[in-house]
Amino acid sequence: MTPFRPAPAWLADAVFYQIYPQSFADSDGDGIGDFAGITGRLDHLAWLGVNTVWLNPCFASPFRDAGYDVSDYLSVAPRYGTDDDLARLVAEARRRGIRVLLDLVAGHTSDQHPWFTASADDPRDHRYIWADWADPHTTHTGSGTDAPPPAGFVASPGTRPGAYLPNFFDSQPALNFGYARSDPAEPWRQAPDAPGPRANRAALREVMGHWLGLGLAGFRVDMAASLVKDDPGQTETRALWTELRHWLDAAHPEAVLLAEWGDPAVSVPAGFHTDFFLQFGGPAEGRPLRSLWNNRQGTDNDGWDPVDCFFDPGGKGSPSVFVDAWREAVSVIGDGGHVALPTANHDFARLNCGPRTAEQLPAAFAFQLTWPTLPAIYYGDEIGMRFIPGLPDTEGSVLGPRYNRAGSRTPMQWDDSPNAGFSAVSAPDSLYLPLDPSPDRPTVAAQRADEGSLLHLVRRLIALRRATPELGPAGGVEVLHSGYPFVYVRGGRHLVVVNPRATPAGFTADALDTTYARALEVSGVAVDGRAITAQGFAYGVFDLTPGEQAG
Repeated sequence: MTPFRPAPAWLADAVFYQIYPQSFADSDGDGIGDFAGITGRLDHLAWLGVNTVWLNPCFASPFRDAGYDVSDYLSVAPRYGTDDDLARLVAEARRRGIRVLLDLVAGHTSDQHPWFTASADDPRDHRYIWADWADPHTTHTGSGTDAPPPAGFVASPGTRPGAYLPNFFDSQPALNFGYARSDPAEPWRQAPDAPGPRANRAALREVMGHWLGLGLAGFRVDMAASLVKDDPGQTETRALWTELRHWLDAAHPEAVLLAEWGDPAVSVPAGFHTDFFLQFGGPAEGRPLRSLWNNRQGTDNDGWDPVDCFFDPGGKGSPSVFVDAWREAVSVIGDGGHVALPTANHDFARLNCGPRTAEQLPAAFAFQLTWPTLPAIYYGDEIGMRFIPGLPDTEGSVLGPRYNRAGSRTPMQWDDSPNAGFSAVSAPDSLYLPLDPSPDRPTVAAQRADEGSLLHLVRRLIALRRATPELGPAGGVEVLHSGYPFVYVRGGRHLVVVNPRATPAGFTADALDTTYARALEVSGVAVDGRAITAQGFAYGVFDLTPGEQAG
């Protein structure tokens, strides 16, 4: 197999910022964020220091699943503006040294996509997965007369006999990338190299090529692991992405692919430049990420195995779950790509969730921005926006009894003007989602005015990371203590101490020379010889290089 082209050099320095576009900034007063609103707030991102923005889906859609139900991959949704508005956003971002990535929903479309409406009337069309079945209450003439549709399939809405397979909601028919295994009991299964799957792979290239040609820097790919069905070990799905990566390397060598896969050891060798540790995915079903942040409040899945999170005041967790998984991933990946670590995302609770308070957040950022993963900051986390519980189901946000994603999707809080500066709409109930109702909700303006705020700390940590190669993904890491406090050294030079529990913690670093320790970003951590002490919710980043304290 021909090796991949090395990842673009810019990716190693990426600090990602995820924007949920309908909630970031509303420029036209309709209560929903848009491209022009994002463009008008780019100076905030440039000031903060992030250099790569990922936008949640902004293609045409009926929005039954917040845009993850695409009705036209080559058109933007009117709620966000026009192609020209997106082009201006990309150009203005580039002028500030910021790249923009789009979200590619590769595995399914909306049931309103012309591909699907045509397929529902044409039995010869194999762009989607169709089973030969007939509903006995219709005039269809499929293989059955009184049997239910195959498990998971939905009766055809058109003149075509049979039923289609959705990926999530019934309104999201799965695109046909084939099945890895045949089954005589399911004759509709097609091989990954059948004409329908081949046409869909070609369509992915067309969609990506279209947007990359307009100046976008790449894509975050939704549910990238799920394309080929019944795929043990994801062998055929990996082969599909390998094929697409080779095409991308040849046609758009500076573009990148980020996977929503949750298993970097599999996805990066398959062709992705980066994969996220997520709340799901991988052999431990998201346990590494959840062991850091998930306090079982906010967005929570009853099926997740219980794990005490490390960033919790009770001090019952351990960073080892995450560290071990990270080590296993990078041992496979080598220099072939990167692992990304998000603070949160549109499907998972924010850091500031449930009983976790604002004073606990600085330690989390001190860790996230100094560990050798690519950091991804979810919009608003830089000011400590809260997860808002109990919101109504909005564009498919509720997936289970305690799995309501809307709480992480509320409007960005810019200032103390009406609607927190997000929108000029006059009626608050016209906002995409309600604002945080707390009178002391954090805002960008208030934290910009306060040098001691979380926002300023995040900005300084980003600047330190970008100015210090040892703190990037290529810098080595030596873990000295995997507990409270969490103590590690980056690049043999920078000591990092993090104590996310409420009570003080200490550690004696017998093999560490702290003679020349110089504080870079410190709150509540003291280094005295080999003794390291950390107050509750403390953090510290020190330079150990001799000679830095001359004079």
